[in-house]
Amino acid sequence: MKNTFLTLAIASMLLISCGEDDTADIIFNNTDNSVTNNTTGNTTNPNESQAISISGTYVDDLLLEAKNQYTLNGALVMAEGTTLTIEAGTTIEALAAGSDIYIAISQGAKIQANGTVDAPIIMTSNSSTPQAGDWGGLIILGKAPINSVSTGTSTSEIGSLPYGGTDATDNSGAIRYVRVQYSGGKADGQSENNGFSFYGVGNGTTVEYIQMFEGLDDGVEFFGGTVNVSYISIVNAQDDSIDWTEGYTGTITNAYIKHGTNHDKGFECDGYNTDIGNNSDPLYFSKPYVSNVTIVGLGSGNGNEAVRLRAGTQGIFTNFSIEGFDEGFDLDGDTTTNPTGQGVIDGDLDIIDITFTNVTLKMKNDTGFTFVEADLISGDGNGTGTDYASWGANWTVE
Repeated sequence: MKNTFLTLAIASMLLISCGEDDTADIIFNNTDNSVTNNTTGNTTNPNESQAISISGTYVDDLLLEAKNQYTLNGALVMAEGTTLTIEAGTTIEALAAGSDIYIAISQGAKIQANGTVDAPIIMTSNSSTPQAGDWGGLIILGKAPINSVSTGTSTSEIGSLPYGGTDATDNSGAIRYVRVQYSGGKADGQSENNGFSFYGVGNGTTVEYIQMFEGLDDGVEFFGGTVNVSYISIVNAQDDSIDWTEGYTGTITNAYIKHGTNHDKGFECDGYNTDIGNNSDPLYFSKPYVSNVTIVGLGSGNGNEAVRLRAGTQGIFTNFSIEGFDEGFDLDGDTTTNPTGQGVIDGDLDIIDITFTNVTLKMKNDTGFTFVEADLISGDGNGTGTDYASWGANWTVE
């Protein structure tokens, strides 16, 4: 590529300090901040299977083929204007070295990871005894709105990469039948990767049939954006299974969550990012539409919550099945800067058609607003959840 493009690509990734987060910083391998493509392998016969190591910042398109054995041995960052294409049936084994091993699709880049039910794309640890936190995860950054800025971009906690903007229909590519295993590598007590991280990703992006299996942090987290996601499987996330913040307003349709021994909440929902100082007065609150969801806990008596709603989040939840929790919905907030309860009163936070099984307390109100369970929940006993046995067959693991 021309030096001019390289200079612009590097300038868009300048490292600046950032607030507290739960995702690791991107670490460039080159001490001189140069941009390189680090792909090595046997290229003597292109028709034969090759063992290839991948990492670095790519300024050209990259194709990963199912016939090859790939080892992700560092951060792989796709620069603006590039496309990462991953063939159905491809397996990427990440070096079990923690937080600095991940794949990031920068704002303006694309991923085309189109697996199939019979040939899913698998991103996993290369350890012979894999465990949660062996490596980072998959990170996508787009140009859709976030509620901390009205125009321009914010800066992600991963390498200070830009994300967010004004294009709700921004397209970061397609992710279908992709399974991320043993993710969530921890940099320190406050900095961990998720299985899938969506930063300001637009609804022109296709995300369907994704699974996070055995992760040390969240399964899927949305940092603003408008992306619509369907057919999500989260099994054994040790933090929250699905998490949103910064004004996320997409849709989540057909989700299956199963807790393991170590876990936090099924959903943790924030209206804005309380960890960053410039978002204490958000332009708007998160308000996604969430439907057809099954959350399976470990049974009541464990002090566990299925869904935490806080920081003014709004949202419409319909056709839920929640099994095995002390609390179904825990609402937190206040009457000023975190008006979660106001959403209930105004009809912007609503739960329609839900079935609770072995749940001690269906709703807990710590918002400062006065309302009763019937103001939040309607159709109690009518929820069926998602048909995971059908759409999750053959390509997911438990």
